[in-house]
Amino acid sequence: MAVSVELTHVTKAFDTTLAVNDVSLKIERGEFFFLLGPSGCGKSTFLRIVAGFYKPDAGELRFDDTVMNDVPPHQRNTGMVFQNYALWPHMSVAENIEYGLTLRKLEKSERAEKIARALEMVQMEGYHDRAVNTLSGGQQQRIALARALVIEPSVLLLDEPISNLDAALRQQMREEIKQIHERTNITTFYVTHDQVDALTMANRMAIMKDGVVVQVGTPREVYQFPKNAFVASFIGETNFISGKVQQTSNGHATIETPVGMLHSETIYHELSEGTSVQCSIRPEALTVDSAQNGSSRAENQITAKITSVHYLGRMEEYQLVAADIPLKAVHYNPGTEIKKAGDTVQLGIAATAVIPLPD
Repeated sequence: MAVSVELTHVTKAFDTTLAVNDVSLKIERGEFFFLLGPSGCGKSTFLRIVAGFYKPDAGELRFDDTVMNDVPPHQRNTGMVFQNYALWPHMSVAENIEYGLTLRKLEKSERAEKIARALEMVQMEGYHDRAVNTLSGGQQQRIALARALVIEPSVLLLDEPISNLDAALRQQMREEIKQIHERTNITTFYVTHDQVDALTMANRMAIMKDGVVVQVGTPREVYQFPKNAFVASFIGETNFISGKVQQTSNGHATIETPVGMLHSETIYHELSEGTSVQCSIRPEALTVDSAQNGSSRAENQITAKITSVHYLGRMEEYQLVAADIPLKAVHYNPGTEIKKAGDTVQLGIAATAVIPLPD
């Protein structure tokens, strides 16, 4: 049965390094929750605290209403999938999956039934007797997932489980893992540094930096309303234009920048006249020569010079410069007209797409 997972003021240090620093967070029962951050930010330590491999130096971990700080890993009913899969090479596929069931002293017939169900869940029904060292990386990933699922865990912990796979297989496994979660409704905690994993799969996510949780929200909330410049740059690509607030009124702001005045209608921080800000503008929000293409004129207009163009089939990426500030624009479904390096263009930016973030 799935449980909620709650950490209250949890701290874990290694020597003088605070890997997890006074973190409070609650993952709801049955939620698909992502912990996202750069390498070394403390997210794997966080996961290992939930698994029981590390004990918090301070704070409290609860599964539902039960305090888990002193409960050993094998008594937590958690299933874990590691980045390197951690399969036993001398065992067959079935023996790897069966290991946790054997520890739980289940009858042989019940073990066989659960193994068959787990293999079916990860679409590996015909691999019962195969040696794991003969499997591809994607197949090993599925077996590691089956081994974690077969014990019917209350919490499923995934530590960058698809980071070793190629791009096409990663996309396939994202869909399969998401579907497995929808079928099982297990409380799932997924650690990654890959924003695509989180944006496409998560119910909610937490962004972590230097042992601290910086922001928690749905993928849409975090992408559209980042708390600061770090979150904006880590979740998706963005352009930053520095400036100073000249005027604010009723959720609108006028900001003086090196590329001219920018108008924003996306104000959700406390800003006052004279506040220094970084204006976050996503590449897809920059419209190249919008007026010439018959589009309505955007509230903000920037003159820029194209430095390079990358044609990617369904879209073109433009690298530009405006007032010595590098910018990136994305144009989807490009037609026959192709801009080229050296062209001077007018960039249109809607006021709703300019997000001022305090320095």
